[in-house]
Amino acid sequence: MKKIKAGRQPNRSRAGDVGVAIVLIIFGAFFAFPLVYAINAAFKPLNELFIYPPKLFVQQPTTDNFSDLFLLLNKQGVVTFTRYMFNSIFVTTVGTIGHIFIASAAAYVLAKYRFPGSRLFFSAVTVALMFTGYVTQIPGYLIMAKLGLTNTYLSLIIPAFAMPMGLFLMKQFIESSIPDVLIEAAKIDGAKELKVYVSIVLPLVKPAILTLMIFSIQALWNNAGTTYIYRDELKMLPFALQTIGAGGVARTGAASAATLFMMILPLLCFILAQSNIVETMASSGIKE
Repeated sequence: MKKIKAGRQPNRSRAGDVGVAIVLIIFGAFFAFPLVYAINAAFKPLNELFIYPPKLFVQQPTTDNFSDLFLLLNKQGVVTFTRYMFNSIFVTTVGTIGHIFIASAAAYVLAKYRFPGSRLFFSAVTVALMFTGYVTQIPGYLIMAKLGLTNTYLSLIIPAFAMPMGLFLMKQFIESSIPDVLIEAAKIDGAKELKVYVSIVLPLVKPAILTLMIFSIQALWNNAGTTYIYRDELKMLPFALQTIGAGGVARTGAASAATLFMMILPLLCFILAQSNIVETMASSGIKE
């Protein structure tokens, strides 16, 4: 039998490896282009932002755009930059934690138990995936108005708890990665439902939790909050940055800095969680 070299695929030639690498590099450069452009635009002086033909990389980097951004945020009204930042961080943190908890708990029940209406409920969740946020804005506003939750943080946090994508992904992951015999063995040993959920289900669904965390943070961090909130002191940071971006040509540099500023948190969360997702996917799956 011909000995296969360690670390090489036996069914692909070296030319195939080179071809795959070239394709991946091309696609990687294509997807990285917006990020590279946003980073360079944030550090470009105003004359480089309007130069023609445009240049991708900054020639004379400056931090004036960020200085102008923070100056405008603190001078455009009675609400300070720190207040906008607190609103966004608070809503994003509470909404993400609540979404992960509710989605994982509900998905565990739907994936491992059969009760009257369970299939119908999950079918309704699947149908809800087809509706975008623009379609549900008016019904959502009417519900929040009836509940008296407009102009409160809860008008943004409660809808985040019920995002159907989280429940759908979590249920599919639990069904494929957690065998029934593991849960049955824990119950035979005397573990209660809460103990099974906390000690067995949550550690094994860590990849799905990290994925939901990224999606939830991205959705909440970029939410301006203008649909349900009209008091300036309760609005989110994207609202203030959008106001600056709409201030005309003179604020193009500050708008570029605002774009990069809004990308930092989701990007950092993705970078920090990516390795954990890959590692946990490879090591924590259990098969019957």
